[in-house]
Amino acid sequence: MTPIDYFKLQAKNLFKDYKTQTPPTGEEYYEYHPKYFDILGIFLAFTDLDEEDFTLMKAQHVIARLAGFYKWTDMLKADPAELELGKLLFDNQDKLSIDDWEIYMSINEREYNIIYTPEQKIEILRVVYLDGDAYGESAQDFRLPGK
Repeated sequence: MTPIDYFKLQAKNLFKDYKTQTPPTGEEYYEYHPKYFDILGIFLAFTDLDEEDFTLMKAQHVIARLAGFYKWTDMLKADPAELELGKLLFDNQDKLSIDDWEIYMSINEREYNIIYTPEQKIEILRVVYLDGDAYGESAQDFRLPGK
């Protein structure tokens, strides 16, 4: 499965989970019976989303953001190394949030006056966060356990 196909599947799964929506029963939020994603957590984290107007295109946008891209079309235009980096970020969201990664890289690039290539970013991600487990803090993982 190509990375783009993988991300398309994730977006479809997110949208399927959204469609499990049932009206609130005295609560202020809709209820969901998701299989793949923490839908309520996503709506709380992505405050620009509208629970009453969530589409597959918006699900694609969420998946793109969780993979470190600003929008779905940026991901579609990405080169293979950028897609590999995005997949690593998406698959390891329990270890590192996209915001923390972007802040870390921005500080690092500014401090050393360098712009890292996607290949270098993959290496940094692996050494600092994945293999080294340098920070040991868990980030919010929007995927449900076992998925």
